[in-house]
Amino acid sequence: MRLMHTTLRLLPIAIFTLLGSYAFAQKSTDKGCKPPINRARWHDLIDKEQRLLLQADGKADNVFDAPGDDDVNYLVTQAATRRVDELQCKIEQDSTVSHQKKVAYLSGIEKSLRSFTTLYRARRVPISQLPNLVNSYEAAMEKDKVGASIEGIIAGNTYEVANMIMSCGAFNGNPHFTAARNILVMKYSITYPSRTFQILRDNPDVPFRDSLIRIAAYKHPNLLYDYAAANNKLGYAIRKIDDPLIKTVSRIATSGGSGQMYFPFIDNIMSGKQTLEQIDSVKNDEVKYYKLLVKTRIDYMDRLLNKDTLYGMAALDYQLRKKASEYFIKTINALHEESDPVRFRILNQLTAQELYYLAVFSESEIYTSSYTRGVYPYMMQKIANRGDSLLLSVSFDKFRKFIRLAAGFNTLSEFLNSFPDKGQAERLMTAFVNGLEKTNSLEDGVDIADSYASISENNKPLANRMLENVKNNYERNLAENNQRGIIMYNLLYKLFESADSSFHIDLSKEFGIPPVYSVSYDALTRDSAHQVVIQVFFYGDQDGKNIFQGYLRQFGSGWKRADTKQWVSFTSTKGKPIVIYANKPLPEETDEDEEAQKALTAYLQQNDMEPSIIIHRGHSYYADYTIDKIQPSAKIVFLGSCGGYHLIHKVLQHAPDAHIIASKQIGKTVINQPFINLLMDKLQKGSNIDWIPFWKEFSRQVTDKEGLEDYIPPHKNLGALFIKAYKLQTGEDDDDDVATQSYF
Repeated sequence: MRLMHTTLRLLPIAIFTLLGSYAFAQKSTDKGCKPPINRARWHDLIDKEQRLLLQADGKADNVFDAPGDDDVNYLVTQAATRRVDELQCKIEQDSTVSHQKKVAYLSGIEKSLRSFTTLYRARRVPISQLPNLVNSYEAAMEKDKVGASIEGIIAGNTYEVANMIMSCGAFNGNPHFTAARNILVMKYSITYPSRTFQILRDNPDVPFRDSLIRIAAYKHPNLLYDYAAANNKLGYAIRKIDDPLIKTVSRIATSGGSGQMYFPFIDNIMSGKQTLEQIDSVKNDEVKYYKLLVKTRIDYMDRLLNKDTLYGMAALDYQLRKKASEYFIKTINALHEESDPVRFRILNQLTAQELYYLAVFSESEIYTSSYTRGVYPYMMQKIANRGDSLLLSVSFDKFRKFIRLAAGFNTLSEFLNSFPDKGQAERLMTAFVNGLEKTNSLEDGVDIADSYASISENNKPLANRMLENVKNNYERNLAENNQRGIIMYNLLYKLFESADSSFHIDLSKEFGIPPVYSVSYDALTRDSAHQVVIQVFFYGDQDGKNIFQGYLRQFGSGWKRADTKQWVSFTSTKGKPIVIYANKPLPEETDEDEEAQKALTAYLQQNDMEPSIIIHRGHSYYADYTIDKIQPSAKIVFLGSCGGYHLIHKVLQHAPDAHIIASKQIGKTVINQPFINLLMDKLQKGSNIDWIPFWKEFSRQVTDKEGLEDYIPPHKNLGALFIKAYKLQTGEDDDDDVATQSYF
């Protein structure tokens, strides 16, 4: 029966495929449908948009047939062809409509179809909305012909469909166009909350303006600040609203150039606990201002535990992160070659709690030695080596972030041993895993994901308990049918299990993400010759030229060299086939190094060679240039520059399946070279790259180990893969408000 149903369902599509070309020609010859010469152009334009829409599935035919629901494909094909054709005929046959109006309606169809195709290709509207667009357009046309309002049609559609109808130009003369546009403004604000002030700036006279301002103000007080200071109609309207938050933000916005410095304290300012004058007294002193930020954060956390509503917490976090990194952490990082008393002198004036927040708000900036020799021991000394007291004093705020740091810097066991009550330490690690389904962001899940590899390497019993706890949470969420919890814990469990090859976990099959702990040799042989293609990026400064000369010397017997004006290549003559291409470090002053990189990349593309391994050999300020040239084929990316760790997210935007090796601190040739040597050795043997044993072997081969601890292996970057897999599972994407929510 199912087969018969499918066959019957597909039959209309098959017939339509055969008759598709006829469908387009039909309307120009049918009696009553042939347009006069002065309107034929508009029909031709519509025909063109129909074809382009049907080709949006990747096939140049007259049927829309994208992977997915066959019923949807059929309805979309009908809407794009038969329904649009009928609408064109209907316009031509209507003797009550003037020539000018017919042109407007035909032009509106063409523009609506063009907008729909553009949005569909950009994944901003589902293809299933096309029939609704055509039906709604026809309904709006019928209303417009008799001067009736189109408000109900606009109100009954999604913003995207409503906007296509409103912006196509066909209904600009409708007597109720302004009222319909007001409804569209409301829809826009609901669909894109962070753009409310932007749309109100362009439409300041909508009748519900003040209501939208109030709603947006409490969601995005930072944006309220920007618009409240403006000398325009919206700015005046904002400043007139009698609301405690809006009045406070308006006051701050018009107080001078230091408004953002007040924002972390906005809740206390609203309640009268703090004044602008009190903040003025410390805002120009980095240490005093940071101390006030920490004091306010601890106070806010106590209030949150009592279910108080708070405003400005995100702004507080932003300033804490900024001050912790830019003033304290950058100072001690820069003094890494000085003696510890000199390097960490700046930390003496901070309390244990202030040092705690220093750590959790600078996780991506802090060097290993800055943490293990400075922040962590200073913090524990000032809390009398009592980890339990420390967490209690900050109300367990960001404790998952702190545990992740402790695991990554190998101080977790020491920290847990500082708990006099060992049962309390075990309960802490249970709480570390529990309750992810109740969180509002993925940050806590990322912390758990990133910590597991370090815990597994250094404390196997604790890792086993952690894995069991993840499994228990998965089963609990399954019983409660909590979909968010089911996805998060199932993903974590499979990520962790995949560390053990005996479980045979196929992450690509289950979640659409690459294996975490290994890269197979086969995955690295991308081209038709089944060879590993490696591309190395050099830059034309003096350091780049020096490193390049050392790079050339490493290839002895077993490699065949070939030169061009702009690049050099080495092909293995022993073992498995490997070919390495490196641009020459030509003068940077004339951008010849970049031209060489572009020429090499073009050569590889022309010869169907996709680099599966990318190696960056240059200073950190060149890293972005390398990343911009990374192809999606890259499976291993080695950033040998200083601070490459901070660019991981950019690499993943270019190569979503890449395993990334980068340093938080200084990239060193004495570390980079042993890594590359070992990688070449594995490749020549045709071995899979299993990161945990690989990293141990690599570490043994590094003779000067200073700075090695700041090189982060791929299997400790699980957080990025966790986010990717979660979004693939849920269908979520980076929405309009992500950046704003994470900032304020």
